Amino acid sequence: MSAPLLFDSHLHLTAERFDEDREEVLTRARTAGVQEMVTIASNPDDAVAAIALARREVGVWATAGLHPHDAERVSDETLLKIESLAASPEVVALGETGLDYHYDHAPRDLQLENFRRHLELAERLSLPIVVHSRSAEADTVRLIAERAERVTGVLHCFAGGERLLQTALDLNWFVSFSGLVTFVDELTGPARRVPDDRLLIETDAPYLSPAPKRGRRNEPEFLTHTCARIAELRGVAVEELAATTRANARSFYQLDHPR
Repeated sequence: MSAPLLFDSHLHLTAERFDEDREEVLTRARTAGVQEMVTIASNPDDAVAAIALARREVGVWATAGLHPHDAERVSDETLLKIESLAASPEVVALGETGLDYHYDHAPRDLQLENFRRHLELAERLSLPIVVHSRSAEADTVRLIAERAERVTGVLHCFAGGERLLQTALDLNWFVSFSGLVTFVDELTGPARRVPDDRLLIETDAPYLSPAPKRGRRNEPEFLTHTCARIAELRGVAVEELAATTRANARSFYQLDHPR
């Protein structure tokens, strides 16, 4: 029996760690059933590379945005560049953006400005937004709630608490789980609670390899392990979970109704 079709809703195919074998990585992914994926940009230069990759590869799309780690680069010029890149047909969302108070690689005031401006741009362009939130739950909740009726987003690589999860559910946002769910017990409850039509799965490759691949570079092929774990937690067949999350990813990224 052939592998179920899977959609990796968040990974970084432009990362340097894929430079030597990117084509082989994609071949392994497709063989495992991961036929569709969105390569996420961290800054405008990365978005240019992601768009170029998406143009070459069937079943690959891109985003445009500025990661909170790079928020010191936020400016009118940077946002205009992101807006220009977002006009590319390969771009299906803004981001990743958001807040990271764990590492604090950029000042928090600039992270907040960057996130707020991405939310404003997402509303204006009618694009979904990909949100990174780490150790910044209160501010993330506040900012996404301000745009609740006008912006659709996903909390990628969810590892937050009850307040953030409930806010996402109340706002009908999507929640995405990475390989963390295969070895972090605290994610068991959230992975069971997210409604069927709001659930996404991702690798965040080359980061966060799932069990039993921990310690290795993550690849989109390994999405099969995350899918299997969430299917087990939710008491459904792997094929059903794969079909549900693939349909959700296509809906979130507006692939069935392109701009």
